[in-house]
Amino acid sequence: MTDHSALLPDGRSFEFWEKDPVWEKELFVDGSNPAASDDNDGSESAPFRTIGRAAREAEPGTRVRIHAGLYRECVKPARGGTDPEHMISYEAFGDGDVVVSASEEVTEFIPSEGWMLNRGWGAEQPEDVRVWEYDLDPDLFRGYNPFCAVNILHDRLFIEYDKTDMTTYLNRRGCVFCDGKPLKQVPLYNGMAAEENTYWVEANGQKVHFRLEYDDDPKNHRIEVTVREQCFAPDVPFLNYIRVKGLVCEHAATGAPVPQRGAISAYRGHHWIIEDCTVYWTNGVAIDVGNECWHHTHRPDEVIGYSVIRNCTIQDAGVCGIAGMFAERMLIEGNVIEGTGWQKMELSWEAGAIKLHNSVNGLIRNNVFRNTFRADHIWLDCGNVNNRITGNLFLDGIEQREAIFIECTRDGINLIDHNIIWNVEGRFDPAKVPVEPGSSGWYKLREHDAVNGYGVYGEGTDRLHVSHNLIGKCRHSGYYLKPVPFRMHGMLRGGTSRDAKIINNIFYDCGEAAIDFPTRDNTAEGNLYVRMQGGYLRVMYPEPEVCLDLPSWQEFLGFDREGQNAWFDIDLDEETGKAVFRKADRAPLSFGNDLERLKMILDPSEVKKVAADPGIPGEDRETVLPGPFDQFTIHNS
Repeated sequence: MTDHSALLPDGRSFEFWEKDPVWEKELFVDGSNPAASDDNDGSESAPFRTIGRAAREAEPGTRVRIHAGLYRECVKPARGGTDPEHMISYEAFGDGDVVVSASEEVTEFIPSEGWMLNRGWGAEQPEDVRVWEYDLDPDLFRGYNPFCAVNILHDRLFIEYDKTDMTTYLNRRGCVFCDGKPLKQVPLYNGMAAEENTYWVEANGQKVHFRLEYDDDPKNHRIEVTVREQCFAPDVPFLNYIRVKGLVCEHAATGAPVPQRGAISAYRGHHWIIEDCTVYWTNGVAIDVGNECWHHTHRPDEVIGYSVIRNCTIQDAGVCGIAGMFAERMLIEGNVIEGTGWQKMELSWEAGAIKLHNSVNGLIRNNVFRNTFRADHIWLDCGNVNNRITGNLFLDGIEQREAIFIECTRDGINLIDHNIIWNVEGRFDPAKVPVEPGSSGWYKLREHDAVNGYGVYGEGTDRLHVSHNLIGKCRHSGYYLKPVPFRMHGMLRGGTSRDAKIINNIFYDCGEAAIDFPTRDNTAEGNLYVRMQGGYLRVMYPEPEVCLDLPSWQEFLGFDREGQNAWFDIDLDEETGKAVFRKADRAPLSFGNDLERLKMILDPSEVKKVAADPGIPGEDRETVLPGPFDQFTIHNS
């Protein structure tokens, strides 16, 4: 039976390559077993103590089975497999959590002295604030001290310094954890006087000072400091056919990309499988699967990508959850990615729950994104061809400019279908939103650009296909596209942002508009517009832009001949993705025969089916409901 969700925009199926491996050898690791030793042979009766010891021993066709426990190490595979049947697998045994931690527990704290909590000579110092200090043991770091390195990325030429607060970029990569929760880094010692659960790093990176909640004594808690950059990463690039299964990785002191270096890193290798893993509290990047950096040379025989990230949980990655550069044929499915972006580094232009460059023939399906902060849920950056984003939940983008960003793509089609995009707050300065009292804003020729918050945002991207999505509660627009004529990538042309197809979607309660087209050289058909107020269908060029309703959209531009207007409520269960449609408590404010002219549907059961979208691979129905649901669940109250 054909898996229709695996069909790419060109109609061909995603190229699945996995096979049942042939295990010629098994090695066992059991760090909690008193009999375990790295001098053992790694058999079930004489297991290794560390995973790294097994990694030095493993050959193609080896399965490393790891018993539950806390492993404070960075696992560095010495070699990869040779083909899908002869991989090297590192996997949890199944008797509890296998935690690979990049931190170490520390003790021996003393009260912090000699530093001012209030600025100015002679300033009175607060007596009730208790700050502690810890001298970082150099033996813990072994070549990498994250408290000496700042977050700022290696290639920082793209940062617009005048538009962003550089504090978080210049913070140290080292983190301090109390009972598994991170303390907040402050740039100056006296910042700890204003806030509990904070820490500060001395200039030379050899000592940290910290303050706990309720000014408690650290001896009453578990205090950990990050000492390693990564949790699972080869020392040499281009190791292939490696599986990482069921591991919990935490506290990696990775920096901001680029380079893209994750807590779990394929380090430029191809055909990796990363599944059933959990990655907690990564300072920069959680998982990287691409070419790491655009400054690397490229070998003629080099394969990049072809990897699988499946059923993982990625929580609280500082900058990026999954990063991949030039990665082809990526399969990213069934993951939960939440809390990405707490470092507030969106304007480094490398922040996102998923950030892929030049993605070709990729499939991103059935993932859940929650509470991404000042970053995109998905960002496909430049040269993306024949990718499909389907069946995902994109929820609660906090101070988020857009949920999905497709950037500067000239060739082929990228398909965004059967997703739910819900609550995109926008990232903008409210003080810059112009006040337009009375009729002062009625006769302006152009909309101001002070407000954003888009469901799908395209920039210099042609032939973007957005179909059968529920896009709701976006601060500005459900769909927004603009041309980028002068970004030409060497000898190539600029982007026109034309030939988009916006078909059979539900747009619900978006603040400014449902659709913002840059020109009329695009297509909209079969969309359902719910709880949208005047002028929500827009064409920006040629000036002056036009702000239309559905009848004028149909009359003047020929769009949405099967489009429908409606006014009812949609309640979304964010845990399950189930939507319930119900009649609104109140009808919309209208004048005269407005509701009749707009053919406003007030009962969700009266929404009509529309012609099926022929651009959806495998679609064999003649008529369908708008949106991602086969049928509406209607609550009759």
